[in-house]
Amino acid sequence: MKKPSIPRDDEARLRALRSLDVLDTPPEERFDRLTRMAKRLFDVPIALISLVDEDRQWFKSCIGLSIKESPRDMSFCGHAILGNDIFVVSDATQDERFADNPQVINDPNIRFYAGCPLRFTDGSKLGTLCIIDRKPRNFSDEDLESLKDHASMVERELAAIQLATSDDLTSILNRRGFMMLGQHSIKLCLRQRIQASLAYIDLDKLKPINDTFGHAEGDRVLSTFANQVGNLCRESDVFARIGGDKFAILLMNTSKTDADDIIVRIEKSLNQFNQKETSGLKVSFSYGIVEFSPDLHHSLEALITNGDQLMYENKKKKTQKP
Repeated sequence: MKKPSIPRDDEARLRALRSLDVLDTPPEERFDRLTRMAKRLFDVPIALISLVDEDRQWFKSCIGLSIKESPRDMSFCGHAILGNDIFVVSDATQDERFADNPQVINDPNIRFYAGCPLRFTDGSKLGTLCIIDRKPRNFSDEDLESLKDHASMVERELAAIQLATSDDLTSILNRRGFMMLGQHSIKLCLRQRIQASLAYIDLDKLKPINDTFGHAEGDRVLSTFANQVGNLCRESDVFARIGGDKFAILLMNTSKTDADDIIVRIEKSLNQFNQKETSGLKVSFSYGIVEFSPDLHHSLEALITNGDQLMYENKKKKTQKP
């Protein structure tokens, strides 16, 4: 049995998957309807919407199997997400990658498999819409197009979930998305004893900009800030607009000292932008940095509250300067 390789972008892919907060959720009719349609259309006993997690494939919808997940190492879907096209195995018993796979030798006795990668809005491949048969079969060009059409409907449903966690203006995470993904990261820090710091950020003078120049210019300031910071964030960082003119960055494997250095880089980037800006608008911010402590911060909300307090203290000092 050949185990599926791990794609180079797997860390970012997993971040995208977990930002949806869909893993281990109950069945939903909107997804089950699509797998039922695929089962009927292709006349197969099994149809799945499979999401490939770090060490498992988990089934958001599962028609024809009694299990909800299986190991990634023996999954066909783990192979399918490595390519861009539909992954087809006509007869698994004749394929050296799968001939001795436990899912071929034993129940569910897979012979035929076809899986279409499901792409996230950023291009990440989260899993597949796949169909499985217990007997070998061929797959025509017309079948390939039909499976792609069905997969695009699944992608639209996943995108609808993503919209609930994404900020419309800046296209980064919103507060809901930050709480979902950030809490997962905090759990990882606790489990693996990883350092983390939170930078809580408030843009300066956004209200006067809206009042003087109009909300379109205020929105431009917000988008500019999000773009500048986003370009400096690492894949492991969680960056979000958590409300109005407030942003947060959860910096993984980062001490407070290192977080201070990152803020300095952000300020330098914004200063360079401000020097080129011809409209007269200047983007600046106030911030508070908190290093995660398991003894003090029992939740991400506690960490945010602490960062919010520090930010306002720093903003107050800034405004009191002559």
